[in-house]
Amino acid sequence: MTPGAGGGEVASLAAHRMVKHDQVETEYLLQRQTAVLELIAGTAPLQVVLTEILSSLEQLMPQARCSVLLLDREHRTLHHGAAPRLPADYVAAIDGLRVRDGAGACGTAAALNRVVVVSDVREDPRWADFRDAADAAGLRACWSTPIEGPDGLPVGTFAVYHPHPYTPTLRDQRLTERFTHLAAVAIGHAGLVGALRASEERFRRSFDDNSLGMAVLAPDRTLATANAALVALSGDDAEALVGVPISRWITPVGAPWDDLLDALLDALLDAPHDGPLVVEADLHRPSDEPRVAVEVTVSLLDGVGRGEAAQYLVNVLDLTERRAAERDRRARLEAETARRTAEELSHAKSELLAAIGHEARTPIQAIVGFAELLGTIDLDEGRRRQALDHIGAAATHVMDLLTDVLDLSRLEAGALRLALEPVPVGEVVAEALDLLSAEAERRAVTLVTDVSGCRARVLADRRRLRQVLLNLAGNAIRHGRAGGTVRITGERVAGTTDDEADGVVLTVADDGPGIPPDLLPRLFTPFAHGAPDGVGLGLGLAHGLTTAMGGELTLVATGPDGTTLQLRLPRPDPNHPDRADRAPTARKVPPMTATLFACYHRPEDPAAFDRHYADVHAGLGLALPGLRSFTGTHPGPAPDGSAPAYYFIAQLTFDDADALGAALSGPEGAAAVADLANFAGAGVDLMMGPSTTYR
Repeated sequence: MTPGAGGGEVASLAAHRMVKHDQVETEYLLQRQTAVLELIAGTAPLQVVLTEILSSLEQLMPQARCSVLLLDREHRTLHHGAAPRLPADYVAAIDGLRVRDGAGACGTAAALNRVVVVSDVREDPRWADFRDAADAAGLRACWSTPIEGPDGLPVGTFAVYHPHPYTPTLRDQRLTERFTHLAAVAIGHAGLVGALRASEERFRRSFDDNSLGMAVLAPDRTLATANAALVALSGDDAEALVGVPISRWITPVGAPWDDLLDALLDALLDAPHDGPLVVEADLHRPSDEPRVAVEVTVSLLDGVGRGEAAQYLVNVLDLTERRAAERDRRARLEAETARRTAEELSHAKSELLAAIGHEARTPIQAIVGFAELLGTIDLDEGRRRQALDHIGAAATHVMDLLTDVLDLSRLEAGALRLALEPVPVGEVVAEALDLLSAEAERRAVTLVTDVSGCRARVLADRRRLRQVLLNLAGNAIRHGRAGGTVRITGERVAGTTDDEADGVVLTVADDGPGIPPDLLPRLFTPFAHGAPDGVGLGLGLAHGLTTAMGGELTLVATGPDGTTLQLRLPRPDPNHPDRADRAPTARKVPPMTATLFACYHRPEDPAAFDRHYADVHAGLGLALPGLRSFTGTHPGPAPDGSAPAYYFIAQLTFDDADALGAALSGPEGAAAVADLANFAGAGVDLMMGPSTTYR
């Protein structure tokens, strides 16, 4: 054998041994990596997984001893994770190491987020604080690699120690990188598992300990589990409920459960983030116990495939106490409304009696005086006739006053008799103005009429309609501007709904100073003393008579330019002259009216104010449930001229007191009233008060 040939064989043998070594090492790495991943998949404790990683690397580096420190990011300190071959005293000495540049290899690696190699700890200044502990543990060299989290920042450090001065080879570095990556996977997975377990524990505690009834339904919509609150509410045993379809123990109001839950799944496909299903239902209890009204909320816990639910989470709320509270709140509101109404009526009637006494005393004194004059003095025929005329006029005034009071009493008792018939509007308007012509002449008021647009008949009591027009036009003459104008116009209008009759609208407008704002909330309230020169029965009586005839009397506008009131009456049905066309002729129990009133400062932009007013006007009319009608005045400057303010009045008419209470105590009513308050602005009064209910 030649020397050259022998050298070649040795080199070939060495290469073969190296390849064989690499294959064995690679197989070992794959085995250890598989073992680590199996531990991770089995959710083994983090320390067990890290110990397996470190022990595997130590098998490949016989003289090395390894450790993993975990970073507390909040406090910036490193804590023991695993160190299978390091002395316990050394582990305790570095536990809680503060992260900073110069704090050994691990503290510096975590601070700088890069590999730190220390070939001899006795020579490196970064080990000054830990040199004695390292000597005691027999450690002379250390290199530390930061373990990066998903965000690229350190979550810990991977350290390799040697018992003598040492600089890692390329193989050492590659092995350390691979096992550091395994450690990063293990730490990240442990964090996810910990968060999942904490979430499961929170859900379990909130499920088991919740005072609200809760259940989980299986995909086939049978009960999988229920908490103690739901079991108690059902009155049954938990074992008896498990496996029972939800339709057997809860019946929803409206559609069956299958339709509701199918719709929930369809909605999930269209909008995965839509809210839960909320329905009212009856909870079945044992046969001898009544059902319980409940509110059921259903959410999807998980989804597979095309949105099919893996499980449903069901919350069941007992509505017994809520409904009892609502009934109690409504009863208290009705009682408070009745109390305030009674107090207002009592006060108003006291004022009425005083006003009637004052109003009747003058004509009665005139009657008595002229009667004594006729009985004691022999008068000539002319003076005798004049005295009798004074007596007749005074008696007529007293009779008219008593008639108004009796009419109001009959309206309240529901005993006012009406002779409803087709009445020509134009004739009644002419009769009323003829009776008021003398009073208009005394105040130099010009009466202007234009009822040509409503040459039609209305369904009304002729005498009562004339009485209403006398009150409205008489008020306009007396309280309008002396030397001014009172206009009465009319037009035919179509019904806005199938249930509302075609009708005639009469408008009475004056050019006086307007109605004082403090009287607006009580404008149509019977017995309210609204006139300084009388008992104030006119508008209240007119409103009551109009309502009794199936019509509507509303305040359209009032301000320094005058006041406008509108009277609407239905037309008779051509096939049944004694009935209104598609509308009832009268209400046996006329409605309850609430009045909202607010004053405002003059806006900087009147046009914007008017637009906002229109929005609020429409919003109030739509938001309140049970509302029969809604009217409001257009804003105008304050009548007294003392402050440049705008004001607004809204009259809300409901079917009865129950509807009024429900509307103003419910969320829609509260929101509508709050909207009006916000519209009024800060520092502005908002008043609300019910008027008398005609019964």
